[in-house]
Amino acid sequence: MLWERIEEGRVQCKLCAHRCIIGEGRLGVCQVRLNHEGALYTEVYGEVIAEHADPVEKKPLYHFYPGSLAYSVATPGCNFRCRWCQNADISQMPREQSITRGVQTSPEQIVARAAAARCRSIAYTYTEPTIFFEYTYDIARLAHEQGLANVYVTNGYMTAEMLDLFHPYLDASNVDLKAFRDETYRQYVGARLQPVLDSLKQMKDLGIWLEVTTLILPEVNDSVAELTDIAHFVADELGPETPWHISRSMPAYRMPDLPVTSASTLEQARQIGESAGLHYVYVGNIPGETSTPCPGCGTHLVRRAGHRVLDNWVTAAGGCPVCGTAVAGVGMASGHSRA
Repeated sequence: MLWERIEEGRVQCKLCAHRCIIGEGRLGVCQVRLNHEGALYTEVYGEVIAEHADPVEKKPLYHFYPGSLAYSVATPGCNFRCRWCQNADISQMPREQSITRGVQTSPEQIVARAAAARCRSIAYTYTEPTIFFEYTYDIARLAHEQGLANVYVTNGYMTAEMLDLFHPYLDASNVDLKAFRDETYRQYVGARLQPVLDSLKQMKDLGIWLEVTTLILPEVNDSVAELTDIAHFVADELGPETPWHISRSMPAYRMPDLPVTSASTLEQARQIGESAGLHYVYVGNIPGETSTPCPGCGTHLVRRAGHRVLDNWVTAAGGCPVCGTAVAGVGMASGHSRA
């Protein structure tokens, strides 16, 4: 899907913002889309490399059916080459090991397993779901027929054409906004910033529930100026109701000497987000509890320990029981509120 033939046997892929022009017998940047005799083929359809029933909070999605399970699936591959990748063993497998095979699993099997595990949604995650779009598309349509929601955990580097096609079946997305400097994307990721910003705004316009994550990396994207730019983009362009997850980084992949993000940097980022007007700023990858505040009176409405919901006081109408202020999200009461 989403490609066209051009001159001399080449094809152009229109799935992600790289918009690769691919010669006969060659692969795109993602290393999983192949030009075979002038037609573009996916090499990872149904090749499941990871699947698990996860708390939806692990995605992280804190305002989308909190306390529910998301059946999470991935195939090998990615259209990014993040030097700090936490899942490089599977995301970079096609590039570094020339392997694209998982366990062949049909869309029907994924939907049945999600239902059997009592999941509320199916999440396309762990690697970049855009690169296995056709598989997610087929699963997502079946999932909706069974009353299951669909979630993308993504780097946001898809095309407008892809989102236009998929959005009727895409209910929520957590987009990893890795930095707010184009040079950082080019140097560390092998991509550009603007297409990610465009995707975020398009998702918002399409009515997809949206949450944003920024992994804070010391000496890469942790300056006050850059964090301020990110916070204002989220607040001003996506809306102050958009949750911003700021996460502690750990040494990984090609950055084994990367320092762990300090608690003071995370706290500073949280304050920057709140000063920018964001209603919901969450600090992740650290021990302890987090809570969703009421934007009206500050009452702690959803309390979590790690990925586990401890209390949920959001009313059935989706508001604060103290002042009645609406809490942004989808299915916030979700049948988990404590009496």
